[in-house]
Amino acid sequence: MSIVLIGGHDRMHELYRSMCRTLGHSLKVYTHMPARLEKCIGCPGGIVIFTSTVSHSMVTVAVKTAKKKNIPFVKSHSSSMDALEVAIIALAREGCTQGR
Repeated sequence: MSIVLIGGHDRMHELYRSMCRTLGHSLKVYTHMPARLEKCIGCPGGIVIFTSTVSHSMVTVAVKTAKKKNIPFVKSHSSSMDALEVAIIALAREGCTQGR
């Protein structure tokens, strides 16, 4: 499943990606607001939002895009590796499929 991560720590990009690879998923990480975030999100299998390390406007855009495109999303206040693993398991439990 392809997953988009909104938030997190800049220096942990590779750790987030490697953990997702071990779980069999691909990951795109956005820690800063890019131009036209809604286009960057695309149509992944799920979105994980780390609310403690991201701007309120990024959270708003991500949630609005997820609801508009019917993409499941999980919010977490923590931005740890364990929080990401729990969020991915929660998304997988919902029966997400790639290319949704």
